[in-house]
Amino acid sequence: MPSHRNPTTCSSADPTLEQRNEKTFHAPLLLPRRRAQPMKIAYADPPYIGCAHLYRDRPEYAGEVDHAALIARLERDYDGWILHAAATPRSFATLAPLVEPTGARWMAWVKGFAAFKCNVPVAWAWEPVIVKPARKPVVSKRLVLRDWIQESITLRRGLTGAKPEAVCHWAFEMVAARPEDALDDLFPGTGAVTAAWHSWQRKFTLPDDPLPDFPQPDSTRRGRSRPGGPS
Repeated sequence: MPSHRNPTTCSSADPTLEQRNEKTFHAPLLLPRRRAQPMKIAYADPPYIGCAHLYRDRPEYAGEVDHAALIARLERDYDGWILHAAATPRSFATLAPLVEPTGARWMAWVKGFAAFKCNVPVAWAWEPVIVKPARKPVVSKRLVLRDWIQESITLRRGLTGAKPEAVCHWAFEMVAARPEDALDDLFPGTGAVTAAWHSWQRKFTLPDDPLPDFPQPDSTRRGRSRPGGPS
């Protein structure tokens, strides 16, 4: 009669149960994590609709910005983008049908301190910021993610309408940027957005890492408002 093997019996040709379990449940090989593919992100802070005449004295002046062509370029050439705008009826009427097909989200910069002007009883104290994320935003300890930010306007920066660094940093988080991404400032002015991008990238630097030689923020930036309008 064939003998029945005792499952607890060990032999040189038959590994023990413990040995078999070791082979079955060995720890997985940990491979280096692959870095995510860098994205291309655009930051568009053009002269607001109806305000281009304020920049006639600038060398890059080219009349009113073609926002239809601008948004088409943002969609065609970039993985994610940010577009600043004015909270005026003309701005909404022009931009809403252009933005709707893109799936971008309307957000808000609320100005805790805003400019009050003569004959304007209700101050223009917020602006739309339209954001198309490059990827799904990730909750982090850097910022509580909201679709609005409250930040006062900048003062003594040369011209009205300058974007505070905190607003730029918030916009980078809303577009789900990562420090290895490429950012194009399509309306650079004096380069304040690029400087804010570099200061935002510093938040990801480890304590022992040498700081890159980023340029310092400029002290001025082109204006965005028109007399009696949003600032």
